[in-house]
Amino acid sequence: MADSPEVLQGYLEKAELVARKASEIVDEALSKGERRDASIKGINTSDLVTETDLAVEKFVFEELRNYYPDHKFIGEESVSSGGGSCTLTDTPTWIIDPIDGTSNFVHGFPFSVISIGLAVNKELVVGVAYNFFQRQMYTARKGGGAFLNGKRISVSNVTELNKSIVITDYGSTRQDFEFIPKVEMMKALAGDPGHVHGIRTLGSAVASLCMVASGRAEAYFEYGVHCWDIAAGAVIVREAGGIAIYPTGSELDIMGRGILVAANVELAKSIVPILKHIDYPRD
Repeated sequence: MADSPEVLQGYLEKAELVARKASEIVDEALSKGERRDASIKGINTSDLVTETDLAVEKFVFEELRNYYPDHKFIGEESVSSGGGSCTLTDTPTWIIDPIDGTSNFVHGFPFSVISIGLAVNKELVVGVAYNFFQRQMYTARKGGGAFLNGKRISVSNVTELNKSIVITDYGSTRQDFEFIPKVEMMKALAGDPGHVHGIRTLGSAVASLCMVASGRAEAYFEYGVHCWDIAAGAVIVREAGGIAIYPTGSELDIMGRGILVAANVELAKSIVPILKHIDYPRD
């Protein structure tokens, strides 16, 4: 069976190996001081791409294709450049963000992640997220638990929103229709009554998801994310005991441009009524 534990474990081990090898490209760029060689992808100056992003994605694609020539691939940089497809089918599909948190990478802010997720029959089943600054390797497969550098991790046991840290972000596109509601949601969570312990923004969806999976934050939500931002991290959160859903409270839609993860159902139910839906085009 394509989704047997043994097969999924094999996928996971290959993805972890590829992520570690890909990090050598990043290390070389950092050693040469190349991290600041960035260009703007879109109309917003915060939407950046570097030669390292492109090199890492190319390497990951090639390595995984050598192992799995019949699989499909979705990558942030190839889709952004118009050279790749963003179509999810039942065929095993690797969903890759070569450097999630490119602005962080450019500035040396230590929350940048090589993210490799796998969907089989449109279900997320494998996640690998490597924070190369902090040498933190998060791994998970469906039914196998979640791990940080080989040690099992689990979500927080906090159930009250007013005892929680919640992560969110502005995103790289900041037009009024999206930026204003995001600020209002932060204000609603941080203000009285029943305000949270803190709101955090890390500049990386994958790093944020891993913070929830490892129990360092209780929840994370964001509108405007793409499938490559959440594919690996959603698996890691679920396997750490958390939940991953759409911000309206419905089932997570990989291509739906929004996510809410929480340590437990109680927290998720507390957060959903506070959020304001932002309508983005699907991936």
